[in-house]
Amino acid sequence: MKIEKLTARDMTDIALVAAIYVALTLTPPLNAISFGAIQFRLSEMLNFLAFYNRKYIIGVTIGCMISNLIGFGIVDLFVGGLSTLVFVTLGVMLFERYQKDYLLGGLVNKAFLYFSLFFSASMFTIALELKVLYDLPFFTTWLTTAGGELLSLLIGAVIIDKLSKHIDLKR
Repeated sequence: MKIEKLTARDMTDIALVAAIYVALTLTPPLNAISFGAIQFRLSEMLNFLAFYNRKYIIGVTIGCMISNLIGFGIVDLFVGGLSTLVFVTLGVMLFERYQKDYLLGGLVNKAFLYFSLFFSASMFTIALELKVLYDLPFFTTWLTTAGGELLSLLIGAVIIDKLSKHIDLKR
């Protein structure tokens, strides 16, 4: 979707997704587990909205950038924000063709599972950031951030998929 084609409704939806992302990341007690070497962000479930409408890539990215700025600082605003923009966009492009396929008796959307694995692997960007800023061990930090990301995405995959059966997320 091109920026010039965004309607007032689109901008409102993007702002709402960004606000929900920030709330789910920074509101206690969730803020205690949203940052650092082990991250579990329920807000990451909003990444799946981009499978229904790509405008939500903007909302999730803005929400991530605001959360990262407030929660971790200016470097994470850019590292985490750019990582979210790039890897959510790539993930949707790579896996949306599997969105109608399910595994485990209809429990897990195949596109969401593949995206969860892909996006979790992208946590190398955050591990690298933590290595440079705080000299944390890269490989261990990558494993712990990826593990937290995978868990939050798998939970979110089920929630967003079920929600999509009751709410039109394509608009």
